[in-house]
Amino acid sequence: MARFAPAWLIGLLLVTTAPGCKSESPQPDATTDETPAPTPVLVGSTLIGEYSTTTLAGRVREIPLVGSLARYPIKVYRLTYTTHNTDGQAITASGALLVPVVSTALPLISYQHGTIRPSDEDRAPSYYSTSSEIWSAVSVLASTGYIVSAPDYIGYGASKALPHPYEHAASLASASADMLRATREFCKQQNISVNQKNFLLGYSEGGYATMALHKYLEEKYPAELPVAASAPGAGAYNKSGFAKYVVNSTQPLSFLSTYVWVLDTYNRVYKLNRPFSAYFQEPYATQLQANPFGSVPSLPSQLFTASFRQSVATDSDAALTASLRDNDIYDWKPKAPLALFHGTADDYVPYFNSQDAYKAMQARGATQVQLKPIQGGNHFTSVATYTLQAYAFISQY
Repeated sequence: MARFAPAWLIGLLLVTTAPGCKSESPQPDATTDETPAPTPVLVGSTLIGEYSTTTLAGRVREIPLVGSLARYPIKVYRLTYTTHNTDGQAITASGALLVPVVSTALPLISYQHGTIRPSDEDRAPSYYSTSSEIWSAVSVLASTGYIVSAPDYIGYGASKALPHPYEHAASLASASADMLRATREFCKQQNISVNQKNFLLGYSEGGYATMALHKYLEEKYPAELPVAASAPGAGAYNKSGFAKYVVNSTQPLSFLSTYVWVLDTYNRVYKLNRPFSAYFQEPYATQLQANPFGSVPSLPSQLFTASFRQSVATDSDAALTASLRDNDIYDWKPKAPLALFHGTADDYVPYFNSQDAYKAMQARGATQVQLKPIQGGNHFTSVATYTLQAYAFISQY
């Protein structure tokens, strides 16, 4: 739910290995004669530019030595592809693809970005703007030897006319998976050598999307898109528990404006179609109905109606409870290695989200799940440590 800070660059400074530089041999395509070829999803591609290691190093010159990690020039493309909206309708979405210029077969990272408000549309990956998360540090990461697939998600880039389904697990997962499929289609067309390793990274909404994507890939594309390892950071995986935390809090919460977005999304996607007065007190109900991104008070008791808070606390609103549970992605059994990174003092997405996921996955018999607490870190100060440790984690596989 947070905007990435320059801490990404600090994290890269500390990375001492270049995992993409390992010698990898191409592995056989997962498709066999007995398996029907997957339906193509790639619509089109545009070369945004090719960038030298000197250029990439210059983008991080304020942090000593980071630029020295750049090993290969990269080409950046904007891909458009077919995916499905929350109502099941086929739409055209977009994303950025970062490709190191090297003949060695490389692993692929699906990078899920954090929260982007509609007013900050230019931060979506496919614009490859200076304010994008992928423009500096992630580009240097690609230059070390990773092909990076960065979906815009629904609601940005080619699909910007549609509302972004904020923190909606199913569409975040499917849009990211279809971008991965488009990436592999494009690489095959362009004779870009890619091995079968798919790594998943993302923080905040990106962490939530990464967790949803991991689950989705293992359920739907275990052969076509096998997960090598994933490292989600600070995601709100326990949506039901998070909702109770919000309505029961007697302390100011700095993220309530983004929680309005969550409720607005679920109200629309699950066809609850309730007026905002069902959730919010006046004058906020009227104000938010006109502008869901307007300012709100930080105390839940001042923002939410008493009936709404009671229904969430007691699970007495069956339709609302079902929408929250449909987006719980903490209680399942991953097969591939998964590391849960989270600041123990996170003031936006409470640490219990990762704790609950770790305990639930262990209870289901998962043997390759790790909980990686970032001691004393809040939602913003934890980004540098997450970056360092997540890259180190995937470099093992």
